[in-house]
Amino acid sequence: MKLNELKVGTSGVVRKIGGEGALRRRLLDMGITPNTKIMIRKVAPMGDPIELHLRSYELTIRLDDAKKIEVEELSS
Repeated sequence: MKLNELKVGTSGVVRKIGGEGALRRRLLDMGITPNTKIMIRKVAPMGDPIELHLRSYELTIRLDDAKKIEVEELSS
């Protein structure tokens, strides 16, 4: 499943980072790497951007970027 498909409050583990070039490098530099636990904290009123919690900090990314990140949902 893609990161943008997770619901608010649910967690997942990053399995694959899509995209290419500068976008992929930027996602990796922000700490979104394979096997990282990630949780959806908030979604903006219009649905874009989304706020994530990973590696003990909050990160906001665009929905288009979230569609390029493949995650495995963790059961609660």
